[in-house]
Amino acid sequence: MIAWGVKRGLALAALLVVSACAGGAPIASVPAQERTAIETRLMRDIEVLASDEFGGRKPGTLGEERTVAFITEQLQNAGLVSGTNDPGSAWRAPVELVSTQAFTSRLVIRTGRRETELDEANAAAFTDRRRELVDSEQLVFVGREAEGVSAEEISGSVVVMLGEPGVSPQRRSILFEKGPAAIITVVEDEASIERLNRAYGRERIQLESEADASLTAFVTDAAMTQALGEGWQQLVDYAGEESFAPVEIDAEATIEAASQRREFTSYNVLGKLPGLEPGSGAVVLMGHWDHLGECGSEDDEDRICNGAVDNASGIAVMIELARRLAATGPYDRDIYFLATSAEESGLLGAKAFAEAPPVPLESIVAVFNFDTVAVAPQGSSVGFVGEGRTPLDPVILEVMQQAGRELGSKDFAERFLQRQDGWALLQEGVPAVFLSTSFGSEIVLGPYLSSDYHRPGDELDIIELGGAIDDLLLHEELVRRFADTATYSPPAAE
Repeated sequence: MIAWGVKRGLALAALLVVSACAGGAPIASVPAQERTAIETRLMRDIEVLASDEFGGRKPGTLGEERTVAFITEQLQNAGLVSGTNDPGSAWRAPVELVSTQAFTSRLVIRTGRRETELDEANAAAFTDRRRELVDSEQLVFVGREAEGVSAEEISGSVVVMLGEPGVSPQRRSILFEKGPAAIITVVEDEASIERLNRAYGRERIQLESEADASLTAFVTDAAMTQALGEGWQQLVDYAGEESFAPVEIDAEATIEAASQRREFTSYNVLGKLPGLEPGSGAVVLMGHWDHLGECGSEDDEDRICNGAVDNASGIAVMIELARRLAATGPYDRDIYFLATSAEESGLLGAKAFAEAPPVPLESIVAVFNFDTVAVAPQGSSVGFVGEGRTPLDPVILEVMQQAGRELGSKDFAERFLQRQDGWALLQEGVPAVFLSTSFGSEIVLGPYLSSDYHRPGDELDIIELGGAIDDLLLHEELVRRFADTATYSPPAAE
């Protein structure tokens, strides 16, 4: 058996032999007149979803209600039924969210009788709670260590760690699992504090299940020197020695932080095309409906980020696939259509689906994501995000070859693996991929990312549906194959 990590060229070479014997016209294509009809329907749906009336489709707003209602109506009209498998919440699967925005903070370090209150230019503290206080707790210095630090060494104390760009978040996460009262990360300078205040000063949205009570603070190196004197530099030097071990500092800290917090319920939309063979598994098509609401500058005449490409286009393609598959179905397996909330905040709707799926995750045989699809012209190469990571590759490559489609840059596509909804399911062992002409090359996607992405300029006038229709037709054939028990059987679990 060939491992999934084999080079793309070997897989394609084998498929050329298979398809050469297949004969017939290329699959995943339709007459020009039908392409025109598809384009008309796609543009109609994008125009609605990206209209000012929908306000940028931000979760928890009137724009969400209008978006969810529109998607539900279109899926119902296509002939689907609710996919939540919950009679009490038809079509809408709740996604419990928490919005937080930093408000105030205070940090004091005491050494003996000396008390140093750090000014806001040199220190900031943040919490996801409305208010959190740690009062006069022992400081423990861990340097650049995390995994090797035991819970006994830091539980209940205020941990002081040295900041390292790109590494600090992971180390903080590891340390917080060991029960400290708070963590202080020492950063380079006041500019670092300013950047952190800007980041935490914006609204942050999390799943309620993931929001925690972690009190985290940031202090400049100069402020630590001010509070601890020469002893601080000695600790920093010690952190670089091979014999380093966490050490208690002869000091205590009081840290207080407050935030503006709001809990609210958003919704994923779930429709289903029931299959003919119950228990044979499911295919899932997914795309995120949300965007950013108002994200333009305060002095902009138009501040609404309508998100025509990102991701009204992906939802429109998914709705059109629902129409086409319902018209030619049913198929052996159930086909679910999932429009997720809060992707822009960290794939939250997809994570919520993974936490409470309507069917067991292990019964899902294939997932296809649709995101930012309306960028590439007709005939563009296909970006394969997730290539080599699932057992879906042979069928996908065979269909692409038979359709005369070319693969784009694998290196470029891989950049987006963890930035799209399929990643939330792939992490849970669900075979999820993302195929899109928009992600076939940097030449195609780069201009959009550098100009209109996440900006008010993402409007109807930049929509390009040639590649999107190619993608739609390719996925239509793929879904038919994966939904047919005679043409695809998932590998047996080990």
